[in-house]
Amino acid sequence: MLDDSTTRSISRGRLLVVAAALLWSTSGVIVKSPPLQQLMPQSERGPTIACYRAAAAAICLLPFVSYGRIRFRAALIPLVCSFAAMNWLFISAMTYTTAAAAIFLQYTSTFWASLFGVVFLKEPLERRNLVALGFALAGISWIVAADWNNERFWGTLMGLGSGFAYGGVVVSLRVLREENGPWLIALCHVVSCGVLLPWVLSGSAVPDGTQWSMIILLGVMQMAIPYVLFSRGLRYIPIQEAALIPLFEPICNPLWVWLVWNESIPGPTLVGGGMIAAGLFLRSMRGWKVRGGGQ
Repeated sequence: MLDDSTTRSISRGRLLVVAAALLWSTSGVIVKSPPLQQLMPQSERGPTIACYRAAAAAICLLPFVSYGRIRFRAALIPLVCSFAAMNWLFISAMTYTTAAAAIFLQYTSTFWASLFGVVFLKEPLERRNLVALGFALAGISWIVAADWNNERFWGTLMGLGSGFAYGGVVVSLRVLREENGPWLIALCHVVSCGVLLPWVLSGSAVPDGTQWSMIILLGVMQMAIPYVLFSRGLRYIPIQEAALIPLFEPICNPLWVWLVWNESIPGPTLVGGGMIAAGLFLRSMRGWKVRGGGQ
């Protein structure tokens, strides 16, 4: 049996990770808010929000960096490039398609990361990954096919691209796992802001006071604080459990947008997103076996 101190520590870890997942899930409700929807032109809305969100998150994360542990390695290059692409594509996807489609497609990162691990890190291909990948590909196909000829198509492609780029982030972080975490994440945000800043400053989209407040809220509350909570939660609970809890995010994200802004979830997105979520769940289940052997 676990003593009272251990039980309290585990409970604390779970609460921290749940809080992180819930805060991560607020991206849709903030990006879809009327003030940010009024940021024009639409083609510049995504890059502008992504750029300044990254700046706000970086400033918030810098105090947590262990500066004595900073090292520059070649593996940082694919990390920051993947993160910058993911940041831009995900926020832009939110501006062109539904929050549900954007978040479900970004969560395909888990499957891309598995494939990248096989190709670049020579990791074994587990059978459970293949089954989970099948669910994900079916869900992706369902969503893309439904949006093929409508105004959400470019947002769907951007969401898919953000998942692909995020897969690169996951693999890069795996390679850099011995480095200081806050340093890596802060650097990613600094580079993301720097890459987009010339584009944003040359455009015509200029946030007003309310829009600045929403963007800063997005960077601090939705990005920086959840990372700190999640990293602290990992001190108390196993990584496998910590990986399962954030799966609430793709469920809660479109739910908040529907409750607050009444954005409906198209039927094909609901079906396709359900397939992706099922694949994520199967991929994250420890010890799950496929009939005939394998993991």
